[in-house]
Amino acid sequence: MELQNKTLIVTGASSGIGAAAALLFAEEGANVVLGARRQAELETLAGQIRQSGGKAAFLAGDVTREAYSQALVALAAEEFGGLDGAFNNAGIMGETVPVEQMDAANWSAVIATNLTGAFYCARAQIPVLKERGGGSLVFTGSFVGISNGGMPGMGAYAASKAGLAGLVQSLASDLAADGIRVNALLPGGTKTAMAGDDPEAHRTIARLHPMKRMAVPKEIAQAALFLLSDRASFVTGAPLAVDGGVAVRLA
Repeated sequence: MELQNKTLIVTGASSGIGAAAALLFAEEGANVVLGARRQAELETLAGQIRQSGGKAAFLAGDVTREAYSQALVALAAEEFGGLDGAFNNAGIMGETVPVEQMDAANWSAVIATNLTGAFYCARAQIPVLKERGGGSLVFTGSFVGISNGGMPGMGAYAASKAGLAGLVQSLASDLAADGIRVNALLPGGTKTAMAGDDPEAHRTIARLHPMKRMAVPKEIAQAALFLLSDRASFVTGAPLAVDGGVAVRLA
């Protein structure tokens, strides 16, 4: 098992990529601490993991609140004796409109969740990983943070993910000597609630990708598994594109 006896936090775990990752990590032997805003979905997911023989704890809350990130780390210590890494995956798309039409509250919400929330998670997790002698942090970025290819209405989301890319690079540099690896996943279009459920919209998104399809959440989760595992022991500061080639096409 790739993650045997490792304890990992997964944020944004109530659905989509986060839920797929939590299930996969547990299958691979990890103790998973599940975080998201929706209590009922977390409870259901934790039940699935336990019924399959895995170990899970959960706490509902909002990553835009610094105390919540600290509480997830405390739960990992209380339930499983420490922390070995995290998949900091929580994020929102927000309103997709031109900047001049964008409500300032929308901008603030997207930045608060996608960038400031990631900062809070990292700041809470790093001291515990240092005590452990190392670990791995993985953040969910996006190809849109590097090159959105003229996709309209993505100002807030693209800015948040570009900022996250800079944060990941800085963390990787700062923490390498402590044995803490820090990397980012850059998913392409993925069939999650964030992508909606309109088949025509899905076809349009799929056509942007050289592979002419969207990902399913488990495909992104498998890449996160690699970065959190010892197989990626010499990988840090990497923006790993898991995007069906879309970033190449739009560059």
